[in-house]
Amino acid sequence: MRLREGHEAVIRVHNQLRGPASVHWHGLLLPPEMDGVPGVSFDGIEAGTTFEYRFRVRQSGTYWYHSHVGTQEQRGLLGAMVIDPAVDGSGDTAGPIDREFIVVFSDWTFMDAARIMAVLKKQSHYFNFQKRTVFDALSGRDGMTLRQTLMWGRMRMNPTDISDVTAAAYEFLINGHDAAENWTAVFRPGERIRLRFINASAMTTFDVRIPGLPLQIVGADGQPVVPVEVDEFRIAVAETYDVVVTPEAQAYTLFAETMDRSGFARGTLAPRDGMAAPIPERRKRPLLTMADMGMVHDTAGGMSEMAGTDHDAAGSAHHQGHGAQAPPDPSAALYVRRSEAKGIPPADLGALGPIPRHGPDGHGPGNIMVAEQPRLRVAERGIGLEDAPWRVLVYADLMAPVDGVDPRPPAREIEVHLTGHMELYIWSFDGKKYAEDPFVDLS
Repeated sequence: MRLREGHEAVIRVHNQLRGPASVHWHGLLLPPEMDGVPGVSFDGIEAGTTFEYRFRVRQSGTYWYHSHVGTQEQRGLLGAMVIDPAVDGSGDTAGPIDREFIVVFSDWTFMDAARIMAVLKKQSHYFNFQKRTVFDALSGRDGMTLRQTLMWGRMRMNPTDISDVTAAAYEFLINGHDAAENWTAVFRPGERIRLRFINASAMTTFDVRIPGLPLQIVGADGQPVVPVEVDEFRIAVAETYDVVVTPEAQAYTLFAETMDRSGFARGTLAPRDGMAAPIPERRKRPLLTMADMGMVHDTAGGMSEMAGTDHDAAGSAHHQGHGAQAPPDPSAALYVRRSEAKGIPPADLGALGPIPRHGPDGHGPGNIMVAEQPRLRVAERGIGLEDAPWRVLVYADLMAPVDGVDPRPPAREIEVHLTGHMELYIWSFDGKKYAEDPFVDLS
């Protein structure tokens, strides 16, 4: 779907499914009655009826849309959306572009999507076929000490719990094509090409690279950014990135490896159809660390062990309360240095001061754990990318080309905790599911 900023969009959706449907215009600024989950601010589109979406387009960039009913998104009810600026090139940092391609990542399953959800509710690690073995634990061949193994065991958690659903149930697609089909984008050598990447998967995070081709990031989630050149970037569920490349007269593999390394999506950029380039070797699956669980702090020698070895020991940190001091966050300092190096005034992260330890968890049975030692990690590489021998995008690299439009300081602060119980597969705000909110009328 292609729209233009400043115009009025009129989109009529005819629901020919057997049940209700909806469209969520992901990332768009919309009146609430024109978007969302049925039963919240939007009534939904009943089977056999037509709904007219009508709204003013107030932004530009790369976006996408998908159904917000049950598992319809997992079954492919989604699409790409490009919104051109009101004035061509206005606010864009990409420079002249000769050609563009939309690249939509998705995860497809031949299982009943509702059954996948039911399985996760009963056994959240059902699809994880990459768990550590007894030999791994005793030998330490994957880099984890026996002491660390015992820590994870006492927490009843698994360091290989990277993706809830893996290649055991998923096929990973580019524009609807699996790796064997080799979706191909044809170009003329020397062209400046914009690749509009959209991660429309239901729950898969991808690490994307095009070996031999530098990637210039010029947009993130629809917003222009100061161009930054990398060799690989991670794209989480629902994120979009605009990337400029200038390929030569050869084929290049577009390689999107899942974060848990259980599978990949693959396509090709080439001067003509039928060409292919080598597919990179898959990397070994990573392991979660205590830092990823918010359970460590920094010391002069690097990462320390977890504050406690189980929930009881970890609870000692809870009683320090929100006011307890913690080491300064090194990621904040890195962010400031990178901002200054680019000549851009950084956000005043220093004003945050040391990030405090979390107080007692009062969120009830709907929350299985709390990150005792949260850290700002925007300048750190993601899980499994720490040792990549090339340039990897981190969030601290993404800088707005202009200052924000609202310079006012915050007048009010509201703290909301994203909570969850991974074993029961319950996700909540402050320990409460949507159905438990006393102000919600589900009738």
